[in-house]
Amino acid sequence: METNPPASRTHTEDDNRHVVHHHHGHQDVFPETTILVVVIPIVIVVLLIAISLIVALLRRVKSSSKPNGNSQDNTNCMFVAHSIITFNANPDAKGGCLYGGSQCSLPSATYKGVQVFTYKELESATDGFTESNVVGKGGFGTVYRGVLRDGTLSAIKMLHKEGKQAERAFRSEVDLLSRLQCPYLVDLLGYCADNQHKLMVFEYMSNGTLHDHLHLSDRSSSVLNWGIRMRIALDCARALEFLHEHTIPSVIHRDFKSTNILLDENFRGKVSDFGLAKIGSDKQNGLISTRVLGTTGYLAPEYASTGKLTTKSDVYSYGVVLLELLTGRVPIDTKRPPGEHVLVSWALPRLTNRVEVAEMVDPTLQGQLSRKDLIQVAAIAAMCVQTEADYRPLMTDVVQSLIPIVHNLSSGSTSGSFRFSKRVSPRS
Repeated sequence: METNPPASRTHTEDDNRHVVHHHHGHQDVFPETTILVVVIPIVIVVLLIAISLIVALLRRVKSSSKPNGNSQDNTNCMFVAHSIITFNANPDAKGGCLYGGSQCSLPSATYKGVQVFTYKELESATDGFTESNVVGKGGFGTVYRGVLRDGTLSAIKMLHKEGKQAERAFRSEVDLLSRLQCPYLVDLLGYCADNQHKLMVFEYMSNGTLHDHLHLSDRSSSVLNWGIRMRIALDCARALEFLHEHTIPSVIHRDFKSTNILLDENFRGKVSDFGLAKIGSDKQNGLISTRVLGTTGYLAPEYASTGKLTTKSDVYSYGVVLLELLTGRVPIDTKRPPGEHVLVSWALPRLTNRVEVAEMVDPTLQGQLSRKDLIQVAAIAAMCVQTEADYRPLMTDVVQSLIPIVHNLSSGSTSGSFRFSKRVSPRS
């Protein structure tokens, strides 16, 4: 029998040589240097693109976080999210901040950290809470003028009422204001909370409340001319715009009124008193059901009748304040003739009548405003106090409507309009 093993081995070796030769042939076609020349540029291009994207993103973040020096916008407002604070019941607690933990090392002016005061510190700041230092009294307590140890002039609010509602209002206001940073809101500098005393320390607003200047001062010499009133209206509109549309979730003030609008040394308006504020959202037609709290004359109809609260409830209250600025009248005045007791009911049908709206203007403003401004402000007020909440504008729309009015007044522009000189009704 014949066998051919050598031939088989030879054939295999020849095949292997052929495969090896074929493999070497491919290496000759795509040498390693060629691969490197192709791959390295691709890697470099990808890295450059990635770096460019990162740089662009960082620039965008930096530009969006940089405060804008223009006081006429809300870019320097901020809502700091954190958990509900727990109050230190120790009356001898040392200065610190509300947040607890490592964040207590951030009491810098840029962060506006909230300080914890002892009762003795605030007692000393107000000369023992003497009557001569009282600058205001409200439903929950008395406000004193005080000078802190570092020389800071402040308004110190001592709560007198006890009970769950007063405690809830105190906690809510301190917690909320410790997170809200906006030049159109009164700054909370600190607080004192122990088993016996509840006090809050605010920045001092030297010109008191808008209500006092509109309704209690000698109105014949009122400093609140038309230009100042419109600037205050814009400041307050920006405050509500920030609360409603630049915080997540939105904040509903629920007690927006002229006594809660404080004026600084330049008569710039700031919103205060957040004891009744609610945090929630009316997005997707969501409503907050709550107890009806607030001040008669400022309450939106749907809130007063059903307890259903939305940001549009604040818009209604803002419209009432705008009517106060325009007419010089209080929201409820039983001393007025029949039909004029409720400001909104009396004003609403007149706001769209060019003759009657001229007769309802505050007598101290005679000759100060143009008919164009009057008609525009009357239209804004009319929209804000609509009975149906859906017909009321967003505060952003109100802000955008007031900006050109305030700008023209500050620049002294009167082009395209003439001065209002309509005889004012003797009953106004």
